[in-house]
Amino acid sequence: MNDLSAGTDHRSRSRFTGLRAWWVQRASAVYMMAFLVFVLVSIAVRPLVDYAQWRAWVAHPGITLAFALFFAALLSHMWVGLRDVLLDYAKPAGVRTALLVSVGVGLLGLEAWVLVVLLRLHL
Repeated sequence: MNDLSAGTDHRSRSRFTGLRAWWVQRASAVYMMAFLVFVLVSIAVRPLVDYAQWRAWVAHPGITLAFALFFAALLSHMWVGLRDVLLDYAKPAGVRTALLVSVGVGLLGLEAWVLVVLLRLHL
């Protein structure tokens, strides 16, 4: 049985499916792991003991960019996984579409919030 006859809306599967979705999840997972190792090593080498040191460290442009990329990778990883679950288990097309839109808007809202927090460090 193909996707269309199984009740899956073909339009909702047109982006980040198959090999592309696999690559998004693998690339985001590799970046997140590398970032976490970098943060742990950085903190082990030079411990940050107070808020001012943390803020100064995160406010460094390279670290701010790395954090922004980390959250972009995290949210894209979440999008692919949650989207796949919703496509597989939310059967009425209207409910599936509403849930996909809600998850997408929620994840974009989280990314916007993270960017605001990171940009405030530079004010």
